[in-house]
Amino acid sequence: MIVFFRRKLIFLCGPIFGLLLLVACGQKPPTATPLPTREPTLTATPVPPRALTVCLGQEPASLYPLDNPSLAARSVLAAVYDGPIDTNSYGYQAVILSRLPSLANGDAQLFQKSVYVGDEVVDASGMPVTLGVGVKVRPAGCQSDACVIKYDGTSEIQMDQMQVTFSLLPGLTWSDGEALTADDSVYAFQLGADPASPGSQNLIYPRTQSYEAVDETTVQWWGKPGFVDPTYFTNFWSPLPRHLWSQFTAAQLTEADVSARTPLGWGAYVIQDWVAGETITLTKNPHYFRAGEGLPKFDILIFRFVPDPGTAISDLLAGTCDILDPSIRLDGQVGVLRSMAGQNQLQALFTPVPVMEELAFGIRPASYDNGYNPGSDRVDYFGDVRVRQAMALCLDRAQVVKDVLSGLSSVPNSTLPPGHPLYNSSVAAYSFNIAAASSLLEQAGWKDVDNDPSTPREAWGVAGVASGMPFEINYVTTNAVQRQQVSTILAAGLAQCGIKVDVQFLDANTLYAPGPDGVLFGRNFDLAEFAMYSTGIETPCDWYTSSEIPNSANAWVGTNVSGYSNPAFDAACLASQQSLPDDPAHAAAYNQAQSIFANDLPVIPLYWRVNTAAVRADLCHFSLDPTAASSLWNIEAFDSGAGCQP
Repeated sequence: MIVFFRRKLIFLCGPIFGLLLLVACGQKPPTATPLPTREPTLTATPVPPRALTVCLGQEPASLYPLDNPSLAARSVLAAVYDGPIDTNSYGYQAVILSRLPSLANGDAQLFQKSVYVGDEVVDASGMPVTLGVGVKVRPAGCQSDACVIKYDGTSEIQMDQMQVTFSLLPGLTWSDGEALTADDSVYAFQLGADPASPGSQNLIYPRTQSYEAVDETTVQWWGKPGFVDPTYFTNFWSPLPRHLWSQFTAAQLTEADVSARTPLGWGAYVIQDWVAGETITLTKNPHYFRAGEGLPKFDILIFRFVPDPGTAISDLLAGTCDILDPSIRLDGQVGVLRSMAGQNQLQALFTPVPVMEELAFGIRPASYDNGYNPGSDRVDYFGDVRVRQAMALCLDRAQVVKDVLSGLSSVPNSTLPPGHPLYNSSVAAYSFNIAAASSLLEQAGWKDVDNDPSTPREAWGVAGVASGMPFEINYVTTNAVQRQQVSTILAAGLAQCGIKVDVQFLDANTLYAPGPDGVLFGRNFDLAEFAMYSTGIETPCDWYTSSEIPNSANAWVGTNVSGYSNPAFDAACLASQQSLPDDPAHAAAYNQAQSIFANDLPVIPLYWRVNTAAVRADLCHFSLDPTAASSLWNIEAFDSGAGCQP
């Protein structure tokens, strides 16, 4: 043991162990300059940037926020901006504001304002006017037509006036690092009100008395006396970068690259490159106000343009698309998407949205504006409300929802969807019922004289219609595949009722051409199927008011293409728009407007449009919301990988 131990020591006392072991072995260490020591070098493995690819149905024509951006453009802009106010689940949420103003929190106030002749006010019909003799106005506290007065031209009167204060979050910056201030919101208001801006026709501008910055983070909106706005808390103009855009005129900004191709925002991403016909590439915004929360999760965001639905689905499975945006027409691929989702190949998402597909009656064509002449004008098929109600009963809209929309939507009964907090569930409903429809048509004078439903009914005793006139009408819509399917089902139902329909498919430019020559806005049709998109979370009732009838007096600008007019509906709609949400009169007016609409049927609501999207199986936090402006409303939160729960 001793020998082994010594041998071991002798073995260990070699030069490789240096000075310490030499001393331990009884040797005197030589005098020498020590060799420098080296710290071990640790080489960090670079983390590749995370990229997310969104496939759009078309390339945006422009990204200018004021130029009525398309669905595809809104998806890109959702990455550039964040808010300023989100609209989710039929409600509103502040994003870059400290809170939404309300009467309860004191950020909104209702004053009584003394007005005199010559003052700018909003009259009893909701229109901005100069106060003068005979102008009908609502004095302070008046919320119905019963208390409307005519101004005598001399008296001082009190009218309600709203003032709303909006406060920005502190420390906001544009993606170039410049401070984002209340003045940028004022600039957006000024730009939008410029006659050269696409949105300058919005009635909010002439109904606004002032919009001014109080300080760096506070802006105030004042409505004109008489304008009581139920959505006052949204009267905040989404900021635009004065420091960058003010060198251009409003007209130039519609085309300038700085606004139409690479608009500056404050959101999660910044536009870096746009390859025409191929991609738009964005990178993470280093100045994003939520960057401290680790957002956004992806470093690079790529938008690809893939118009063909089949190709888009293949690209999703191949990994060259991570998200298929609703701008891709996936409505014909519902069965395929559901099957793939069942096999965990992807996630398929569907939601009805408050965009109503409607079948409009030509109740009052433009040719009637100088009086109805039975000898030369188109037959007055739809003036009798019983005819319109009967035709609603002739349409198997439930079959449309089942067969064309795969059961993903529902048949509307009013202008509001069932999920809306002001929806009136007790309005008249019209289920498919040929017998009930036939009874109404008989009462209205449209007779089945030969007892053969395959031949058109004839007019016998219909006011203003020659006896024996057959019920034969045109039905116009676009040539979209879905509308071809819908019109086939609806025309078959009308035929069972003895109404002969000639369906005509037009290109969109022809159908939506401006009046007086255009089919829709020139009020030159019998039946027309179409949909209109609202920037709010509901179909506005004023789309069907008398003041919205397109005609020569308003340069053929209006949404009430049916020519429908009912003073009771106008009054109820106006009351709903001139009362505040916490006032019981507000809900009552909405209910009344919906009831009148459902009885009178200026249009037949067909179905709520459906948004369809698909995403890769492991993507988290993507959700379709029925009232969000874009499917990418929360893109900063999208994630994937370990710990992420789709």
